[in-house]
Amino acid sequence: MRTLNLAACAAAITVFSAMPSLAHISLQQNEAAPGAYKAVLGIPHGCDGEPTVSVHVEIPAGFIGAKPMPKPGWTLEIENGDYAKPYRLHGEEVSSGPITITWSGGSLADEHYDEFTIRGTLADVESGQRLFFKTIQTCPSGAQEAWTEEPTEGQDPHALDYPAPFVTIAAADGAAEEHQHGTAEIAAGNLRIAEPWARAMLPGQPTGGAYMTIRNQGSEPDRLVAATSPAAGKVEVHTMEMKDEVMVMRPVEDGLEIPAGKSVSLEPGGLHLMFLDVKTPFAEGAEVPVTLEFEMAGKVEMSLPVLPARTGRGSGGHQH
Repeated sequence: MRTLNLAACAAAITVFSAMPSLAHISLQQNEAAPGAYKAVLGIPHGCDGEPTVSVHVEIPAGFIGAKPMPKPGWTLEIENGDYAKPYRLHGEEVSSGPITITWSGGSLADEHYDEFTIRGTLADVESGQRLFFKTIQTCPSGAQEAWTEEPTEGQDPHALDYPAPFVTIAAADGAAEEHQHGTAEIAAGNLRIAEPWARAMLPGQPTGGAYMTIRNQGSEPDRLVAATSPAAGKVEVHTMEMKDEVMVMRPVEDGLEIPAGKSVSLEPGGLHLMFLDVKTPFAEGAEVPVTLEFEMAGKVEMSLPVLPARTGRGSGGHQH
């Protein structure tokens, strides 16, 4: 019996060693609704004992405005090109942008794990659609592991040897979709404010977030210099930055510039309004009053509809 078991184990080891690693590259969030999305690719191993020294990602159609997160010790290379079709992003038509992103020059040991992050927008996509982030790892000897296989219709992706990591598009939240497409722009001088909203908060949560797109149609820059709300003790514009390899939030100093002829997007995972010392947590379906003060356009009073807490979650979280 022992001899039989040893033989079986040896056979199993032989078969396993002939197969590619079962630890596939994958996306941390493999389902997301249209809108802001943070693609976090987990790299679980190298090439048969070698470290990974390059990670190359093809940006799929439908994921636009891609912005990779820098990694200490790695060099970023972004290849821009034309999209297969034009898209609407932050109220403007875009027809080109990043189509491949490569991190190189670092070294990720075979026995270690790391994540490579790209933030962007899922645009003009349908529920159930899959977007494949084809990824190629390169090791010092030139060996590669190309995670680029797409399943045929009805095929289980896990049956592939080297499946490309993918995100499946979920149905858009009804309230969010209605708000994003049905709200008229707010005009203030040369500025146009579109798609303003706040996220529902949890009981006892002291801070809240709000988002919008501000477009400057004028020939001179403007600047958001202050924001106030009776619903909070203080309102600030916050941005994201890397500190000790951790993404943290910081207030924007000296106001937020709105360049002439450009749009600035306040969105989950990026620039946003932060409501501090909130008196009563924002409830889904309610509205939050806020006054924005611009250097040129002056004060703008508005009410932000509160959308479900899960809205825009594809962009990930942050730390203070």
